[in-house]
Amino acid sequence: MIDTESSPPRLRLALPNKGRLCQPALNLLRETGLVFEEDDRRLFAPCHNYPLDLLFVRADDIGEYTQDGVVDLGITGSNLLQEAGATVVHRLELGFGRCRLQLAAPNSAQITTAEDLAGHVVATSHPRITAEFFAARQLTVRLIEISGAVEVAPLLGVADAIADLVASGSTLATNGLKPLETLLESQAELVAHQNLAPDRLRLVEELALMIASVIAASRRRYLMLNAPSESVERIRSVVPGMGAPSVIQLADPGMVAIHAVVDAESIWQRLGPLREAGASSILVLPIEKLIP
Repeated sequence: MIDTESSPPRLRLALPNKGRLCQPALNLLRETGLVFEEDDRRLFAPCHNYPLDLLFVRADDIGEYTQDGVVDLGITGSNLLQEAGATVVHRLELGFGRCRLQLAAPNSAQITTAEDLAGHVVATSHPRITAEFFAARQLTVRLIEISGAVEVAPLLGVADAIADLVASGSTLATNGLKPLETLLESQAELVAHQNLAPDRLRLVEELALMIASVIAASRRRYLMLNAPSESVERIRSVVPGMGAPSVIQLADPGMVAIHAVVDAESIWQRLGPLREAGASSILVLPIEKLIP
């Protein structure tokens, strides 16, 4: 007979079983170093190198499952968490699945602000958030909940405006809609149950740190270069990074190697100024994990 009370705990993490958040979430966990097997038909996947079991469920249900303690952790969109009204602990913003809940109206309509929608019909995929938005503005509108293709509602004469998720805004333009106001900015989040036992909370904090190190590393690059000793201060002004760079004396007199961690987004704009400052043999390397 197995003594379940003395067995070490295994965390349960709910992931979207499909949709735009599914594959990025799986990629992030693999980059963290977790080893597991999954396919389109699998609803459950244990990790082989960490006490963690993955459950694949509807993204819309993850907030409620986490709130109710069905799972210890969940990865889903912040828009879905707010729409569900889920009471959870927000552990990490994950940086993918970025979108916004946008209020929009037809280009041809004499509607330019949210206040112009008073007394009108608004179709939305997020009735809770949209209702809270108009209530806060003390505006009375009639909401119609539509789960898909919300942007065609004005064209069909079903609604005067919409509140729907957009990423680039190209779908709005294609369907003759103009943005009025953003109701919510959203991205994927790691959330946790509020009342975890101490042994589970320790594992949650450890896993969150592992994931955070991958996210931090993805935003940085490791820069290595050689330069004359007198160029160190000029080079340092070009590549401000995480604290002071490492300066290492080379075998050649008057030459040093400089190592620094820098922002990934700006590194390519700095290569020209670096060479002008005297840098040579410049290497830019990815970072696997980074714990500041």
